[in-house]
Amino acid sequence: MKFIYSLITVAIFSLVSCGGGDSGGGPGPDPVPAPLAATLVFPDNNTECNEGEIVSETQSRVTFEWNASQNTDSYEVNLKNLNTGATVKNTSNTNSAAITIERGVPYEWFVISRANGTSETALSTIWKFYNQGPGVENYAPFPAEAVSPERGAAITNSGTLMLEWNGSDVDDDLAEYDIFFGTESDPTDLLGTTSENSIEATIASGQVYYWRVISRDLQNNSSQSEIFEFRVQ
Repeated sequence: MKFIYSLITVAIFSLVSCGGGDSGGGPGPDPVPAPLAATLVFPDNNTECNEGEIVSETQSRVTFEWNASQNTDSYEVNLKNLNTGATVKNTSNTNSAAITIERGVPYEWFVISRANGTSETALSTIWKFYNQGPGVENYAPFPAEAVSPERGAAITNSGTLMLEWNGSDVDDDLAEYDIFFGTESDPTDLLGTTSENSIEATIASGQVYYWRVISRDLQNNSSQSEIFEFRVQ
């Protein structure tokens, strides 16, 4: 009897050890490959967009285009009004999207590639353009972009540093920049005016500094950048 009981015990143990069926231990499904970044096509970077269907005196409908990217099921078009900072998002399952936007306004846009079954995404480059406006013969410069220090950066040295930025203009007639700088979150102290893309500033440890750039062209059109900030440790 003891011998029979031992055989039954061994048999049960063998079934449990060998799985006895579908234990879920086999290889899972292949991971979904991450999408790749799309390549922007139209509207082109740093240009005037003079194509599109005029909807009204103040709006037109522009078809945004990009090259399809691999491993991608849908695209999210992000469009930012550079005058107001307002952002709109549109989803497309193809490599284009028709969007109604304001006329005579500078915009920034990029595309995010998404794939079903994965949370990974891919970001395209970021382009800027002016949407053609009624009767506009010369456009204001694009708002300047901070290069150094980057927004939110922490600086370890005190004394002086160079503020650096990028400026661009559809008409290619940028003339000069006014730089406002200080410890107030809305800086109003003029640090200086320059035709270069950098200017020296004096900084001290333990301070948070804010700065912005007013870009001006030869026709006296101007644009104001966002407010950039950095901390000196």
